[in-house]
Amino acid sequence: MVKFRFCFVVLALLVLMLAGVSPGWADTTVTAKLKESNHSGVTGTASLTATDDGGLRVVIHARGLVPGIPHAQHIHGSTGGGHYMCPSAADDTNGDGLLTNEEAAGEYGNVFFALTTRGDTSPKSGLALNRMPVADASGHLDYQRTFSADELPKGLLEHLSQSHVVQHGIDVNHNGRYDMAGAGVSTFAQNLGLNGVPEEATDPASCGVVTGAMAPMSPHGGVETGGGSSSALDLPVAAVGVLLVLASLLGLLMVRRGHAAQR
Repeated sequence: MVKFRFCFVVLALLVLMLAGVSPGWADTTVTAKLKESNHSGVTGTASLTATDDGGLRVVIHARGLVPGIPHAQHIHGSTGGGHYMCPSAADDTNGDGLLTNEEAAGEYGNVFFALTTRGDTSPKSGLALNRMPVADASGHLDYQRTFSADELPKGLLEHLSQSHVVQHGIDVNHNGRYDMAGAGVSTFAQNLGLNGVPEEATDPASCGVVTGAMAPMSPHGGVETGGGSSSALDLPVAAVGVLLVLASLLGLLMVRRGHAAQR
């Protein structure tokens, strides 16, 4: 009888603890699957991890970028949150077949945080190509940087689940570099006071909506039309295994107790 009560209490406590704690384990990280924009062929993954000390670790692996040149990349969103989605061809408002940053920003929001390799990370560094990661000779880009709490803008971690990761830089005329011959001058850069920046350098190449335990919805068709949610019952596999073992032991004890009572 004592063993039966002990196992029942342990099982009940584990259920309560795991049901309450499991969302917390997943609250630290959101991920994004990067998909191509402008028929760039770029694919990849990004993970954003809020660290215990209030910082942010960003890891990006992308393929299909223009080889040997830098690619501006950012976290897009807003300090007030909101629901955004990645742009599509429908956002090409002038119908020229090229999705500009101005056209795409209506979907993924403004530059919130510049994912530079060093130094400043504010939107002012959004086009700091000299501090952006460079794709290798195969068009692969692997990026990792941990930002301290002091480097993060107010509201980023609070609205991390409503952000996007966007990479920029395409090669319209396939000559292996950014130039005016490809798509002209970037009006986006001009509006920021930067002259002589090719449009190719600022147009989106990939975009990914974050998903994970912190994200309120699974971004199928954009966050606004998402169809999933995280649940407190989404327990880790190991925890489920422990519960199953304890449940089996509890059942065995109950059977033995029943047999003893019949004797």
